[in-house]
Amino acid sequence: MKRAHVYILRCADGTLYTGIAADVKHRVNLHNTGKGAKYTRTRGPVSVVYREGPMSRSRALRREYQVKRLTRAQKQALIAGRLRLARPR
Repeated sequence: MKRAHVYILRCADGTLYTGIAADVKHRVNLHNTGKGAKYTRTRGPVSVVYREGPMSRSRALRREYQVKRLTRAQKQALIAGRLRLARPR
């Protein structure tokens, strides 16, 4: 079974980016070298502010969707540990 992590990055402009990766460190390096997501190419450097996993890839995709639907304030509460999300099904 493939394993993945859900992560939130803080971009240099203060925005937040959510994604999934099997190897978060490698993925962050891609983001910081301009080879990651289109969104982060002009907003680097980025740093990891939240990470969850490992979990199955399908579960990680469901969690990513769940996190992306949160407001910025809710994401900041999640990062700070003040918000707990229900386990994705």
